[in-house]
This record gives sequence, C-alpha cells and structure tokens, in this order.
Amino acid sequence: MKPKKTLSFLTAVLAFCSFHSHAREEEHVNWEAERAKHWAWRELADPKPPAVRNAGWVRNSIDRFVLAKLEARGLVPNPQADARVLARRAGFDLTGLPLEIEARGAKGRKPLHALVDELLASPHYGERWARHWLDVARFAESHGFEQDYDRPHAYHFRDFVIQALNQDMPFDQFVRWQVAGDEIAPDNHLAMMATGFLGAGVFPTQLTEKEFESARYDELDDMLNTSGMAFLGLTIGCARCHDHKFDPIATKDYYRLVSTFGLTKRSEIDVSVHDPAQEKAFAEWEKKRDALLASRDEYEREKLPERFEAWFLDPPEAPSVLPTWVTLENAEPKSLDGAAFKPLGDGSFLLTGANPRDDRWVVTAEVGLPKVTALRIEALAHESFKRRGPGRAGNGNFALSDLRVFAKRPDEAGKGKPVKLVNPRADYQQNAGHLSVASSIDGDKRKSGWAVDGQIGKDHFAVFEFAEPVNFSGGCVLTLELDYFANVSHVIGRPRFSVSSQLAPPLKGEGAKQALAVLHEAAGKPGGLEALDKESRAALLRAFRPLDSEWKTLQVAALAHDSAKPKPNKTIKVMVSTEGRKPMKHHADGRGYPHFYKDVHFLERGDPNQKGEVVAQAFLPLFLRGGKESSHWTVSSRSEAVSSASHRRHAFAKWLTDIEFGAGYVAARVIANRLWQHHFGQGLVSTPNDFGYQSSPPSHPELLDWLACRLIENGWRLKPMHKLILSSAAWRQSSAHVPAKAAKDLNNRFLWRFSPRRLEGEVIRDSLLAVSGQLDKTMFGKGTLDERSRRRSIYFFIKRSKLIPTMQLFDAPEPLVSQGRRQSTTIAPQALLFMNSPHVREYAVAFAQRLLSEAGGEDLGGVVTTGYQAALGRQPDADERTTALAFLQAQETSYREAGQGNSRQLALTDFAQTLFGLNEFSYLR
Repeated sequence: MKPKKTLSFLTAVLAFCSFHSHAREEEHVNWEAERAKHWAWRELADPKPPAVRNAGWVRNSIDRFVLAKLEARGLVPNPQADARVLARRAGFDLTGLPLEIEARGAKGRKPLHALVDELLASPHYGERWARHWLDVARFAESHGFEQDYDRPHAYHFRDFVIQALNQDMPFDQFVRWQVAGDEIAPDNHLAMMATGFLGAGVFPTQLTEKEFESARYDELDDMLNTSGMAFLGLTIGCARCHDHKFDPIATKDYYRLVSTFGLTKRSEIDVSVHDPAQEKAFAEWEKKRDALLASRDEYEREKLPERFEAWFLDPPEAPSVLPTWVTLENAEPKSLDGAAFKPLGDGSFLLTGANPRDDRWVVTAEVGLPKVTALRIEALAHESFKRRGPGRAGNGNFALSDLRVFAKRPDEAGKGKPVKLVNPRADYQQNAGHLSVASSIDGDKRKSGWAVDGQIGKDHFAVFEFAEPVNFSGGCVLTLELDYFANVSHVIGRPRFSVSSQLAPPLKGEGAKQALAVLHEAAGKPGGLEALDKESRAALLRAFRPLDSEWKTLQVAALAHDSAKPKPNKTIKVMVSTEGRKPMKHHADGRGYPHFYKDVHFLERGDPNQKGEVVAQAFLPLFLRGGKESSHWTVSSRSEAVSSASHRRHAFAKWLTDIEFGAGYVAARVIANRLWQHHFGQGLVSTPNDFGYQSSPPSHPELLDWLACRLIENGWRLKPMHKLILSSAAWRQSSAHVPAKAAKDLNNRFLWRFSPRRLEGEVIRDSLLAVSGQLDKTMFGKGTLDERSRRRSIYFFIKRSKLIPTMQLFDAPEPLVSQGRRQSTTIAPQALLFMNSPHVREYAVAFAQRLLSEAGGEDLGGVVTTGYQAALGRQPDADERTTALAFLQAQETSYREAGQGNSRQLALTDFAQTLFGLNEFSYLR
C-alpha cells in the first residue's frame, strides 16, 4: 500500500473510532466539533478569490481559484479554444444537441454569451439536464424484480423535471417539491408530479406474508437513502443495521429520520392541470390568496391579542346558559373533485362551479371548546338550487354516503385520531334503510347514505354524537371527511357545521355569539389572563376570533377568494407519493398486504423481527445548527393546504434546504458540484453522491464553497450558474494534450485543459437523429420501448427488465439506485454499432438525402463541406476534403460497376455513415 493511501485509510479509521466512541451517547457529542472535522460539513464559507500572477487570463472569479492552483504547481492553462469548438461544446453542454448548420456558419455565428443565452432559453435545455437528474433519482417506469410490472403514469415525474429546469425553478424549491410537493402545493400539478421522485425506486410485487413488512422497510430505506445521496451527498442508508462505519450517523438517528416516510405510499390520482393560458391567471390567484392569508395572519398575530385583552377586561353581558351548538365559523372546506365553496357570512358555504359525479370533501376547523361531544351538519336550502335544494342534484336532493371525523391537538401533525360516531339523528330521512342518516356511517360508501327526498326545499339537520368526548384543554382541530358516492352529483349545496359540548344535544340550538359563554367562564376566574397557562390562553384567543368583526372580515375574504380559483380545463392521472390515498394496485393485494404500517420501529440489526421502540421523526444531529431542535421545522397543519397529511415530509424538506439552521448549506455544495461535473466531465469532488469521510476530497475546496454561495445568492437558480461557468476562461480552454503538463497532472484534476469526453448514449442517438433531419422534437408524454422512435432518447420508456440496448452499450446506468456519475467504457460493440446497426444505416440514408438537397448532388465538394459542418460542427481540412472526395468517387464507381442504379445515393450514404463513425462525432472536445 502506498504511504498516501495508508494515511488516508488511517485517517478514516481514526474518524470512525472517534465518532463511535460516543455515538451512542448523543448528549455527549459536540456536533459543532464533529462538523468542523470534515470539509463537507463545515459552515459554508464565502472565500475571497485569490490573487494570481497571470491576471490577464482571468475572465471571472472562477478563474482565480483555478489559476492559483495551477500556478502553485508550476502549470499554465491551455489557450482558449476556437470559437466553433466552443459553440459546439456549449450546444452539447446545454441542450445535448448539435447546433444547426446555419448557427455554425461564419455569417450567422453569434458571440458565445449570446449563444449561451439562446441555449438556456431553449426547451431542449430542460431535456438535456433532466437526464442528468433522472440518473440521480434512479428514475424508471416499472417496479423491477421478476414481474417488473409497468408504472404507466410514472412518466409525469420526468416531465416535471424537464419543465422545472426550463422554468429555472429555484433548486431549493425543486428539492422541497420532490419530497413533499403534495403537502406544500397540492393544487399545483407540477408539485404533485414532483413527488414521483420518492416512488421511483424498485419494489417487489411478488410477496409472501413474511416478506410484507421487510419489503416496506426496504421501501422506506430506498426513499431515505436516495434523498440522502441526491441532496446531501450522504450515504444515510449505511446506518440501517448498525451505526455508520465512517460518517457520524447513529442507527437510532437513521430510524428517526426514516420515519419521515412512514405513511408515504405510491398512489395514482387524477390531478387538475392548467393549460399555459391559465397559468398566469392561476399564478395571480395564488399571489392574491397568499396576500389575503398574510393579512389575516398578520392581524391575528399583531392586533388580535390586544383586542382580546381589551374584551377580556370589559366583556359584554354573558349568555345565561352555554349555547347548545357552536358554529364552526373558521371551517375551511375543500372539494377534492373540483367544486368551490363560497362563504355566506353566517357560517354556511354555498357550493358553486363544478358538480362532479362523485365528490369528496375535507373540512378542517379549529375548536376552542375544551370538550366536544357531537357534530351537527346542516343542509340548508337556497334559491340557486333546483327546487331550492338543499342538494345540488337535479331534483334538489343529496346523498351523504360516508362521514368520518378525526381530532388532534392544534400543534399536532397529521389529521389526528379517528373519532367513533354513534347515535346518528336527523330531522328527516328519506327512509329507515339505505337512505337513512345511520347509513352515512355504516361503512358502505356506494349504496347508502343520508337523503331527504320527500321534504325537498327545506333546511335539514343531522347530529352525530361522539362515542368518547374529545377532551383537549387547549381546544382541538377537527377534520371531517364527507363522501358523496351513493348517487350521481347528489351533494349538499349549502352546508354548515357545528359542534356541541352537551351530552345528547338537541338537533336545533342557537348561539349568535357561541363562544361567549366559554370566554366569560374564563374571564370570571381569579387572576384573569395572567392566571392562565400558555396553552389555555392560546385556546381562548382562538375561540375569540369569530367574535372579532375585523378578523371575521379578513377570514371571509380569504375563504371567498378560494371560490374564485381558476378552474382547470383537464385532468391527468399521475403516479404520486403521498399520504391518505388509495395505494397503487399490487400483485399481493388479495393476500392482505397493508402497503404501509402505522408506526416505524427501531429495528435491531435492521431486522423487522427484532422490533424496538416506536420512533418519532427527528433530523440528523450533524445538521442541527444554531441551537435548533428538530421541532423547529415542524409544520402546523392549520395553515397548510393539506391539513389531513402528517407534514413530516414538509418538515424534512424545510430542514433539507434551510441554509441557516439546517442542512441547506450542504445541499448547496452538492448541487454546485453536480453542475461543475457535467460541464467539466468530473466534479470538484469526484464522488458526487458521497461527501462523507469516504469521499474524494475536493480539488478546489474554496471554489466549491464560492460556487455554493453564488448559487444561494442567485436565489438557488441554476441558469445563472451555467452562464457563470461557461463564461470562465477555465471552461473555454482548448482540449489539446501537452505531455509536459500531463506529467505534472495526468488526470487534469487542476484543470490545465478542457478534458475531452465521450458523449452519453442519449446524446449520440439524438445527434444521429438531428444531423439526419429526422428528430421529432415533440416534448413530454408517455415514452416508448421502440428504438425506431424519432423522439429524443429521454422519452424512451424505462423498463427495468428491458432497457434500451443502445443506451446500455454507451453506459446508461441501470436505474436501481441513485447514480451520481456514469462510467465511460470503450468496447468493440460501440464501433460495431456504427458499422452494422440497421438504425444507424437508416439515419445515414436520411443524412445522405439531406446532403443531396442542401449541397446539390453534382457538387461533391459542397456535399463534403456540408457533411462535415452538420456532423462535426466544422469544415474539413485539405487532407480530409481530398480523402472524402476520393472515397465518394470510388464508392460511386464501385456501385455503378455492380449495376446499382442509385450509385450516387449509396456512395453518399456510405460517406454519411463514415462521418457518424468518426470519434469526433461522439466526443466533446
């Protein structure tokens, strides 16, 4: 073993021993010191670009970092490459396609900075850079294993990546949406599509009973380990069975973090899509909604407490008795199938817009009562309905097929625990059987439900008592789920929701100021507000909100705005990773596979048969900074669009991208390195998926930090970073090999030249299509396994058991785990492909026809020039021109003597195929 290697090994062993001496006693770990030990985890510095001797070579600050390293080693950089070389390089770097002939011509040549702007604005930019990310995301469209069933709607994740990159979505948002888009922006179809990232991994579809739970833990591990490598360059999965052997990650920390995904599963759902014409209107609607909610929350935070205290000191007269029913005036209803709710100011909501065949509602509301014993649902008549309703059906009826209630504390994640409903009563029911009020809680969602035909046009009431009261001293959050599946479009048209604290409350009961009695009771306690604990005081403040006229005005305005939401003009079925939805169909469904388990346990040695304690979500202590605990990133469901979700992934997403207190500074380093890698062929850190102790140290650590800082400074936008890199003198160097320089830096780690590299299989095939004039530029949509397709290679269907042979030949990775960097092999079948493939021959025939039409069949000199320009981005030199002309004449003579009538066409086809087979066609220099 070489001394340097020995030292590296000993360093790693010492780091391992240092961590493991105290890993199991977390309270004794000095995490600041732990972070300081390793370059990847140190606080992000913004180093000043160093001084250099040859300042005339410098084009931007990147070059100072590069040149300082070169000068320290007695190296000088290569001169700038020819303009045509740079243009070709930029085209492949940014779009993965050769430039059109006109763009290469001397008269039409643009300055490089203008060309870069044009390429970044091209829709093909997203296709090029999406392919890089799909490797990292181990994206495929089938389950893997022996059956390898297809995932027919998984392609939407690929389309999301392309669109996000083309829109220059900030990378921190790009990260957050992939792990929690369904919780952050459930109304945005791109956010829903983004969650395909978590579900893109393999999963077995042939399971026995003993394999169910272990397969689920494998699935959770895949989600976490891929997230760790993709975003943090961290092999978190190594801590699944034992404390990480090298990095400071204890097994208990692994299980706390993996519980983030405990309720996450793949589902296929219908997602509403706004066409491009609607996007602007939707963005404006979202902007106004955010402003309305911000105004309400600011008032609630800044002014409401003072108004509450003033009220508390001099309250109006209290009612003599506690009101029977408290209207949920702060209820937030949502239709999952497109209907809109318009608040009417009396606690009721008017349904408008779509009246879907089968509608589903989710209603959330905070309740200030310390005890809740019953729920009342009112179905109120309205002049806008047929026969005044109270239903939206053509006959004025409705049919509430299923009702479910969940309760939790206000600061608790998820939708809470289910509440058992008993003793259902109504002022009227259509019959005592399948259309009774009792049938709305009988578990049958399709054939039964509360209906009122026989008393159409009147207000109706239904009461559902709780088997056990909901008792939380600080109030609670109720989530109601209502299904309308029993008949077509039979939905309550004007609902109102109320709760009671009484046992067996009557159907009717008033209380215009329903919270007064609760508040007066508190006001009468000795010591006033000061005597109340923080939780009780917060609960009273929430109860006071509906009594405050200004808060109520702001709340009604926010709810009314929801009814003006632009309606999508189509829906698409998307594979998402989410919670609370029906899981994707599984081969083992009939044998009781539960798809997920309620709790995540600590497993001894990673064995589901050796369960330990149930774990709760917590983030890696290594990346908890500024004295913050994991609870700092907890997301309250009260203010979120999906209150029924656990929001664990949302909290995880916030921690991942928090540059001040969380792991965001590491995420910035990791993506900055990936950008550099794809422009230079190798990252500043040559192990892009592993920044831990086992990683290769960065060749230019100060430059890596500087790039990460510029990324954050630019709002995490990637396109400015591309421009910055491509404007550097380092990127613009020629690729000429200089033996004297190679003797000092054989692998070009210090960037004295631009390293030539072979293009990926997708780019080679796309170039064949583009040069031959056969490229179909249709974007998005379902992929194909047919190699005869003319679309870009990113639109191949990726089936794990049937990968595209041409892509495999040129080292496309198997999508089993995250791949940060592709290998580049040189094997004989690659050359044989260009010589013998019928597909390549078809491209050559089409290219020959293009040359005949563009250069003129009689002008062989023009044909040669056009062929070189199209295939290689340059004109032939004198020797190449002479050789090519001789080749064409010889081939044409040979075909003519053999009796071939199309000898010129055949000779040109041979010439075209020869150009395809040149190394220069497949390499970036």
